[in-house]
Amino acid sequence: MHRQFLVALLLLAIVAGGAPAADKRKKKKNKDEELPTQTLPALQEPPLAIAAETGRLVFHTSPLSAKGLLSQQVRDALKALIRDNHGATIVKLRAFVAGTGDVRRVQTIVSEIFTDRRATVPALSTVQAGGLPLEGAQVVLESVAVDKRTVNPNGLAFISGQSASSVDGAIGKVLKTIRSLDIGAGRVVKATCLFSSLDNHVEARAQLQAAFPSAALNLVQMQRLPVKPPVECEAVAALEKPATAPVRFVKPAEDGAFEDSSQVALIATPRIVISGLQLGFGTQDADVRLAFERLRKSIESQHANLKDVAVTQIYPMSEEIADRVRKLQFELWDRSRPPATTVLPMEGLPSLDASFGIEVIAAAHDRS
Repeated sequence: MHRQFLVALLLLAIVAGGAPAADKRKKKKNKDEELPTQTLPALQEPPLAIAAETGRLVFHTSPLSAKGLLSQQVRDALKALIRDNHGATIVKLRAFVAGTGDVRRVQTIVSEIFTDRRATVPALSTVQAGGLPLEGAQVVLESVAVDKRTVNPNGLAFISGQSASSVDGAIGKVLKTIRSLDIGAGRVVKATCLFSSLDNHVEARAQLQAAFPSAALNLVQMQRLPVKPPVECEAVAALEKPATAPVRFVKPAEDGAFEDSSQVALIATPRIVISGLQLGFGTQDADVRLAFERLRKSIESQHANLKDVAVTQIYPMSEEIADRVRKLQFELWDRSRPPATTVLPMEGLPSLDASFGIEVIAAAHDRS
């Protein structure tokens, strides 16, 4: 009897001792089963075009940095632009990439950062440049953002690239143009100068800052090897007086200027449509028309059409394709009211197969 009692106590102790371990295993198993599946948010693609309020547009340029490689520099540039915009919604980025970095990384990083911030990804244009005015710098970004308040109540003047043999000459042409429109130099909010060589970039920046003290400035070398024209400066200025028409074009006055483009587009429509970079492939007429057809679809999604295009920037990879684009563009818009057009021979585009890239600004229709 005594022996049976001891055996019973031993069995009881074993059961009691094993229960917590079994309990722990059960709890651990339940805990493992309850862990939620983690999924990363899908990256947003940059829109092909985006609409924005003309009177609230603000412009910034990222500071140059030689720290790290392209990916880090893109992230640092975006961080700086987000900070400098003080809560304004960035709707367009134009990236100039120098060096050997993969220009396609820019789009991926832009998508990652804006997706992580749960913000709308801006329209994007990325082109490869010949150089930047800081050794080791691989990227500079220009931003267009919509501010919380109206800053351009009368609209904006978009001045196409003014070419000259020197930065003094290009600046002088921009100043002459805006003065003819009764716009003071202090109303220039953005100025980008493209150079054949950046050898004198320190002096050039000082001249630009003196001429346009309120502008976001950018200096870029177009190609690694010398190109013509030596300097080309484009600008955006806030109108000082109410516009006389929703969109008005000013043709160039000087001899030798291209007659198939305007020098200035004055836009006072409540909203504009800004496209990203549309690439063209091939050099035949059909190839150019196909690129313009894709461009048409992208801006029509934002209530604009090709007849509403007021500003174009074209990045041809050869003089042959530049001439072909100039020739065929009037199948799309009115020859008597051509857009303010800048043609820039850059080092490259995001696709090695691309023959040209184009980005536009168009007046938006009333959505009602």
